[in-house]
Amino acid sequence: MSTYRVIRIIGSSQTSWEEAAKNAVETAAEHLEDLRVAEVELLDMRMEGKKVSEYRARVHASFRYHPEKHGA
Repeated sequence: MSTYRVIRIIGSSQTSWEEAAKNAVETAAEHLEDLRVAEVELLDMRMEGKKVSEYRARVHASFRYHPEKHGA
């Protein structure tokens, strides 16, 4: 039996929502063990003047929880 934790992360990109989601997940994967699934929850963007300056993706990411490593 496995237990998973779910966290919410936000990635950003100056080029696309896809890149923003990828940045969020790949950065999280550098710090989490056994990252398994990511689900895009929300897409938004920042504006500067009349132009889009940044795409953002809010992502739910799940990873295997190892209680023996975290004192639980």
